[in-house]
Amino acid sequence: MDGGTGNRRKVDILMLTASRLSPWIITPRPVTSGMRLICFPYAGGGASVFRSWADSEFLTDVEVCAVQLPGRETRMTEPPVGDVRRLVSMLCEALEPYLDRPFVFFGHSIGALVSFELVRELRRTRGIEPSYLFVSGCPAPHLTDSERICDLPEDEFLERVGRFNGTPPEVLNHPELMQLMLPALRADFSLRDRYVYREEPPLDCPIIAFGGMSDKHVNGVVLGSWRQHTRERFQLWLFQGDHFFLRSAQGPLLEVLSSALSRYREVVR
Repeated sequence: MDGGTGNRRKVDILMLTASRLSPWIITPRPVTSGMRLICFPYAGGGASVFRSWADSEFLTDVEVCAVQLPGRETRMTEPPVGDVRRLVSMLCEALEPYLDRPFVFFGHSIGALVSFELVRELRRTRGIEPSYLFVSGCPAPHLTDSERICDLPEDEFLERVGRFNGTPPEVLNHPELMQLMLPALRADFSLRDRYVYREEPPLDCPIIAFGGMSDKHVNGVVLGSWRQHTRERFQLWLFQGDHFFLRSAQGPLLEVLSSALSRYREVVR
């Protein structure tokens, strides 16, 4: 056997393997075929938010791909990104290897806004859209929010973040942990606070919006306004729980996701 040829083959294999590895995506349970569910977390959240989804009985044939943004968990040492346009441009390039088979997007809160803008960027630059866009706990993007919190003094900023009931009290009351999380939290709220909506034609993929019945920040009216952003079907589902119903109502939520994806399962097998 030609040693040089063998070494070249090894290098080629290593390069191919490395090309599929990305700090942007965590896949708890790889699935070799079928649908990819690409998930975008809420403010300050990381890929671990969706770790348990991969073990759900409703998604056994779906590959859950959790987005890991800079400044979180395994990327804690990287500077977070606080501009939607810049982040979407980075995501568009980073996720390209994961768009080689049918895929859907799920985003919660600020993650829904990022996923929506990413769909529009993919449509503009690559001529593709997901099979579904699932948006959760987020007002429709054309609705402006006058409350701006990303630049508030630290104490007031943390008090506002605590109102969302998404950060455990033991973390909020732990100064060292909060100092680690603070840059990512401010960057994420900057994504929302500095976002400027631009008119574009509605998407060609269906949109399903999810919300919590007890969410004091995002009600059914603002969720229903997502309807105007698709030419396809639109549905609105409300679950028991507050802004973070995706934890308390995870089972029913994933059952709805699975049901929506069922029409595509036969196509991608």
